[in-house]
Amino acid sequence: MEHKLKIQLPFADAICKGYKTFEVRENDRGFQKGDFVRFTVRDGAFDVPHHPLSSRLYRISYVLSGWGIKEGYVVFGIYDVPESLKEDAQCI
Repeated sequence: MEHKLKIQLPFADAICKGYKTFEVRENDRGFQKGDFVRFTVRDGAFDVPHHPLSSRLYRISYVLSGWGIKEGYVVFGIYDVPESLKEDAQCI
């Protein structure tokens, strides 16, 4: 499954630089290991056109719930997947 998520500019920049490899989200979509994530970068209420993160595809590597995480929320790890490898990545 592919999730389209909005993300604020400072967090998007941290992902692009490789500093942030996780997301904390309300689990209203049933995030699962192996799902794909595509981000829309926002600066306040406005989309940021042409941000590098918007053209990247990420895969969820791990999903954590419980263990001090607020009920109904998850923390999931992400890694960059080249668009050309999306079909191959579904087999992993």
